[in-house]
Amino acid sequence: MAVFTLPTDLMGFYKQHLEFVSAHAVDPDMRRYVVKEEAARHYIDIDHFGENPFDAVPREWNDAIDKYTEDTLQAYGIVPWHVERMYNRLVHAFKEKDIPYILKTSADIGHYIADAHVPLHTTENYNGQMTNQHGIHGFWESRLPELYAEDYDYFVGKAKLIDRPLDVIWDAVEESHNAVDSVLEFERALTEEFPSDRKYAFEERGRSTVKVYSRDFSAEYHVMLNHMVERRMRDAIISVGSFWYSAWVEAGKPDLDKPIPQEQLDRIEEERKELEAAYKVKPVKSREHDE
Repeated sequence: MAVFTLPTDLMGFYKQHLEFVSAHAVDPDMRRYVVKEEAARHYIDIDHFGENPFDAVPREWNDAIDKYTEDTLQAYGIVPWHVERMYNRLVHAFKEKDIPYILKTSADIGHYIADAHVPLHTTENYNGQMTNQHGIHGFWESRLPELYAEDYDYFVGKAKLIDRPLDVIWDAVEESHNAVDSVLEFERALTEEFPSDRKYAFEERGRSTVKVYSRDFSAEYHVMLNHMVERRMRDAIISVGSFWYSAWVEAGKPDLDKPIPQEQLDRIEEERKELEAAYKVKPVKSREHDE
C-alpha cells in the first residue's frame, strides 16, 4: 500500500515491481535465522533504559555508543539506527541507479519501519513473557489482522518529504512505546473475564490443528484497542512511502525507466532461495518476537 502514497513519477517505478518488493519484504525475518546480528535490527527494548528512556537514550548512534557501548545497544535492539542506515543505503542506490539494489533495499527498509510501528517491538516484555501473557505478540500483530484487516482503511494520503529520517523513526518508536501499556493491560483485564476454554480455540490450518485466541476474545480485544492495530498499520504505510520518496528526492530524483537485466533479478531470487532454505533449518537461535 505504501506504493500508492508515492508521486506519479515514482509510483510507476514501484508499481512495476510491486510483486518483487512485496515478496522480499519478509527477507529480514528469514535472515534472523541465518545472520546472528539480524535480530537486533527489528526492535529496541527502550524501557530497559529507565523510566524516561526517550530522554536518556541519545538519538544519534555515536552518542548512544559513547553513553552505553555498542554491545549494550545490540543487546537491546537497534531498529531506529538501522532504519537510518538503510535509508542512507537507499539514497546511494538511487544515486547509482542500481535498480536491483533499490528494490532490495526498499523491501528491507519497509520491513524495519513496519517493525518500529509495533508496540511490542519497543519493550523487554515483547511477548508478555514477564507478565504471564505469553503469546500476546502474535495476537496483536498477526491474529487481529487475520480477523479484521479486510476492514482496515489503507488510504492514508500522499508520502511526505522527510528532513530528518532519524527523528521520524524515533518518533514512530516513541508512539509505539506509548501504546505498550494499553496492549498489555487490556489483554490482562479481558483474560480475567474469559475462562481459558473461551479465551482460546482450535482452528484448522492446512493439515494441522492449531491453538489460537478465540474469535470472541479477539473481538472484545479489538474493541478495547479501538482500532490501534489499524492506526499503527496506517502510520507504517505512510512512513514507508515517505522514506522511499525522500531517499529518491535526496538522490536527485533519478530517472528509473531503464530496463533491468533479468540476470540481476535472478541473482536476487537465488539469494532468496538460499535464505528460505536456511530459514527452514533455523540454525541461529535468536530472540523470538512471535513465539
